[in-house]
Amino acid sequence: MKADIVTIFPDFFRGPLDHGITRRAAEMGLVKIEVHDLRQFTRDKHRSVDDRPFGGGEGMVLKPEPIFECLERMQLAPREQRLSGTVKESVVVLSAQGQRFTQKTASELAALDRIVLICGRYEGVDERVAEHLVDDELSIGDFVLSGGELAAALVVDAVGRLLPGVLGNKESSRNESFSEENEGGLDCPQYTRPADFRSWKVPEVLLGGNHHEIRRWRRAASLEKTKRLRPDLAGSSEGKQN
Repeated sequence: MKADIVTIFPDFFRGPLDHGITRRAAEMGLVKIEVHDLRQFTRDKHRSVDDRPFGGGEGMVLKPEPIFECLERMQLAPREQRLSGTVKESVVVLSAQGQRFTQKTASELAALDRIVLICGRYEGVDERVAEHLVDDELSIGDFVLSGGELAAALVVDAVGRLLPGVLGNKESSRNESFSEENEGGLDCPQYTRPADFRSWKVPEVLLGGNHHEIRRWRRAASLEKTKRLRPDLAGSSEGKQN
């Protein structure tokens, strides 16, 4: 997979993407990450990427010209082909107004050959970018960040770990929180050695070796934890206990 990140702060990504799973994926050649400095696509002497919004109001808005020129240099497939699924590419702008980024979204992006992430800033990007250039707008939550760089790093991490071969055990992501295996709910509680720590003991069923009973316990514990911590997800995870 190729991941292109468009930003006015390219140095931001020297840290977050140089560690852990993302670094491993890059070293294995499973993902190639390229960061594009939006200011390199400006034409005025001040290298301006933003301007005041028409109609007045506070803040600044990212201009459309440098964004369009940056993406046109990438030689992506036409937007119509991307939206129809003819090619496995997607252009996304990170925005507080976007759809909620979920594990399902991450899985869909992981199936692509190339993703382009545009980091919004200030009051956002010119709406013509959303209307005529990008394929989707994504938000990582119902809150406002100072820019899309943190969001882009999170998306790359969430997507990269789902690429085949990145995780040491391909089953690792199957039973995680929000996975289809957990029917959109949370993962069950996990324990490790010692079995008795400060008189807090690991549930006996996990020590007995009865895999059928362990599966039943984990399913019930997953449902209980989902209801307690994320009641908004509880309805989607109320499947039959195995």
